[in-house]
Amino acid sequence: MLRTIAAGVLVHESEFIQSNAIVVQGASGVLLIDPGVQDHELTCLADDLATLGRPVVAGFSTHPHWDHLLWHPALGTPPRYGTPRCAEIARAESTDPAAQAEIIEHLAGTGIEDNVKLDLYGLVTALPAGSSHVPWDGPRVRVLEHRAHAPGHAALFIEDPGVLVAGDMLSDVLIPMFGLGGGAEDPVPDYLAALSLLESVAAGARAVVPGHGGVGGPGQAQARIDLDRAYVHALRDGRAPDDSRIGPSARPGWEWVTDVHNGQAHRFTA
Repeated sequence: MLRTIAAGVLVHESEFIQSNAIVVQGASGVLLIDPGVQDHELTCLADDLATLGRPVVAGFSTHPHWDHLLWHPALGTPPRYGTPRCAEIARAESTDPAAQAEIIEHLAGTGIEDNVKLDLYGLVTALPAGSSHVPWDGPRVRVLEHRAHAPGHAALFIEDPGVLVAGDMLSDVLIPMFGLGGGAEDPVPDYLAALSLLESVAAGARAVVPGHGGVGGPGQAQARIDLDRAYVHALRDGRAPDDSRIGPSARPGWEWVTDVHNGQAHRFTA
C-alpha cells in the first residue's frame, strides 16, 4: 500500500527488511525509485499506480545491490537510471548466470526465495554524462553520488518538497555497512565523505527515506547523519559505539544487525 510522506511523494514498504520503494509524482507519470523486492509486492505497487492513473515514466536504482535492481513487467518499460558505475555493475550482473546464481543462493532460506523474480533484473541505464539531476518531467531530483556502502551509490534529493532518499544509509534500524563499500581498501573516508555530502542538503530535508527502515520527518536527516557518523568514528577508533541499533537495545527482529556490527568491529581491529 502506498502512503504519502510529502506532497507528491509516496512510499511502498516491503515485508522484507522494511525495504522502501519511493514514488515521485510528475507531469505525465511517476519516477519510481528502488521499486521493491517480492513479486507480489511489485504487482501491488503496479496496481496501486494503475488505480491512480499514473504510469511509471522513469525508474532509478540507488545502488547495484540485488534488492535495488528488481523490476516487474506491469511497471512498463521506462528508462531505469543509475549512476554510470551502478549501471555498469548492474548490466554486467544481468547477463552473468553466476551472479544471478549467487543471488538465488543468498535468498535460500529467507522465506522469500520463491517470490523474487530476476527476469528484468539489472536493466539499468547510466545517467547522461555530467548529470546533476534525474532527467524526467517532474520535480527536480538532485543526484548525490558517493562511494559509501556500494560502488556507484547515489542518494536523491527531491528539491521540492524536500525529501532525501538515502539509499542504504541513514536507517533507524541498520548501522553503516562497510563490507560492500566502494571497493576501497579503507572505506571509512568514503563513508564520512558521503555523510558530509548528504549533510549538504539535510537542512532542507523535511523527510528522509532510507533503503530499509522507517521514514524520518523534519530534523531526522541531520539526526541520522550524526548517528551514523558517531558509529563510523567509534568503529574507526576501536571504541564500542553507543548505538541503539545494536546490542540489547536493538529492535526486536533486527538482532542480526549486532552480528553485522561484530563482524565489522573484528575487521577494523584485526
